[in-house]
Amino acid sequence: MDSNQSILITGANGQLGQALKQLNANNDSLVFTDQSSFDITNSAQMEAVFKKCIPKVVINTAAFTQVDAAETNQEKAYLINETGVKNLLELCEKYNCKLIHISTDYVFDGESTVPYKETDTTNPVTVYGKSKRAGELVILKSELKAFAIIRTSWLYSRFGNNFYKTMLRLAETHKELKVVNDQKGNPTNAEHLANALLKIATLLTPENSGIYHFSNTGEASWFDFAQAIFEKHAINIPVKAVTSQEFPTPAKRPAYSVLNQSKIEKVFNISISSWKNALTDL
Repeated sequence: MDSNQSILITGANGQLGQALKQLNANNDSLVFTDQSSFDITNSAQMEAVFKKCIPKVVINTAAFTQVDAAETNQEKAYLINETGVKNLLELCEKYNCKLIHISTDYVFDGESTVPYKETDTTNPVTVYGKSKRAGELVILKSELKAFAIIRTSWLYSRFGNNFYKTMLRLAETHKELKVVNDQKGNPTNAEHLANALLKIATLLTPENSGIYHFSNTGEASWFDFAQAIFEKHAINIPVKAVTSQEFPTPAKRPAYSVLNQSKIEKVFNISISSWKNALTDL
């Protein structure tokens, strides 16, 4: 492995980390780490890995992503989503390494009626969203020369826990399903995001550093997404559209978290599929 070209990927056991691994199983320049080998809250362990591979780019997919659990585990959410990012940033600065950091649509309050641009005001209303925004600010306030903060939304894949897999599992045990129809966003295929991240890793410079939005295009409600999933798998099960009030959660979900992807498409020349087409690729 040419250490000067290596890309270190954190959170390799998460669904995005696993999507990156599956797409690039034979790529020796990628160094995959998980919490056991590269805990972003353990600075000494992290530096030992950096010294060994001296990465050119870090793609940070590690995060506390349990939206509801964050409401009662605020300290842990901030430890990983803010302090962990700070630890990673310090090493990137020390070793002159570029950083690609994954963030979320939850940095917005969901009150918009048009797709969110990178320049729109953030106003997170959940602990998860606030901790992820805190991580963004750590990077934005740093002196790191080359970085990209990539906000994404409604991530799904064949790995981990996500809405796509949940719907397929519930369809096996239920005669009818109720799915909320008053929350809108962009379902995003993790493999599509993974491919975009690796392209950005090769093109990232101090001049194009900043915040970007990546999600599959077009908006959908969870009800729309569920119907498309069942259509893809030829599953004939009645799906009833309901309001969020029927499924109360500890953390408030954004009513509208659709992202505008035009900046990332233009700057990095990335062609993004619609969410319906992306679903057929899984």
